[in-house]
Amino acid sequence: MTDHYRRRSPVSGREFDPMDEPRFVEVPTFMRAPLATTIDGLDVALVGVPFDGGVTNRPGARLGPREIRVQSSMTRKIHPVTRMNPFELCRVADVGDVHFEDLYDLRKAHGEIETFYRRLREAGVAPLTVGGDHSISYPILRGIATEAPLGLIQVDAHTDTWGEFQGSRRHHGAPFRRAVEDGLIDPRRTVQIGIRGAQNVTDGWDFSADSGMRVLFMHEVARIGLDETIAEARRVVGDGSAYVSFDIDALDPAFAPGTGTPEIGGFTTLEAQTLLRGLRGLRLRGADVVEVSPPFDPSGVTALAGASLMYELLCLLAETIAGR
Repeated sequence: MTDHYRRRSPVSGREFDPMDEPRFVEVPTFMRAPLATTIDGLDVALVGVPFDGGVTNRPGARLGPREIRVQSSMTRKIHPVTRMNPFELCRVADVGDVHFEDLYDLRKAHGEIETFYRRLREAGVAPLTVGGDHSISYPILRGIATEAPLGLIQVDAHTDTWGEFQGSRRHHGAPFRRAVEDGLIDPRRTVQIGIRGAQNVTDGWDFSADSGMRVLFMHEVARIGLDETIAEARRVVGDGSAYVSFDIDALDPAFAPGTGTPEIGGFTTLEAQTLLRGLRGLRLRGADVVEVSPPFDPSGVTALAGASLMYELLCLLAETIAGR
């Protein structure tokens, strides 16, 4: 399987493994994985969705996939805790970005995202996505949750279950309300972790609670600790298929300033890693990291955090696939 990752220079003819090369060489791809020319035979597709047409505050997440590709060049193969090498467990490739023909029409752009992910599902390829704003999670779920509702683990500062805003029902504060309404996720198997920040209305919080979601506000996480938080997430999701969505604003702005709607009082990067590592063994169908906005991230620390959490999610997906 490791031969899948080797490349050959078209000029010198030299064959090499990009992951063994210095991290400042070659055209950047997600985690230095090969750039796919086909999805045939792939297990995990690394996908960029450069779209932020659903933002309600600061823009820039459309640039997230490009910058996370650059920062993910720091990725190494072997996990420091589990000693797992996800690139040995399954075939992983960067399949590029979703391409748009109707970028300025939110509904049509979402339709193009849905079509892209439906093709991945039909090919049996699990998607690991970098956004983009959080509105993209809704069409992704429309593309992959075609057989039965999925469980959801959402790590986020906001519930993203709000109603209409400025005439739109598809903005980045609404994807999981729409997903519940469409039967894409099971609210009774949904847990939202890290929710915080004041609001002008309680509509989103109320929808999450009334629909049956387990909402772990950040003050409860702080009170019960990470071990209990992980145990509660695993209890809620259970043994069924599930999806993980990680909004980078779940992190405290001290660790992730480059995002559209920052909220103080969030997770540290170590806490986020620990939380994701506690999800080993769940039956994951896909995952995403969203809302990295490079224009507000001058040092690159937010994109680095996004790339590092993407690697953690890849390890979870690889174990799921290897265990089938």
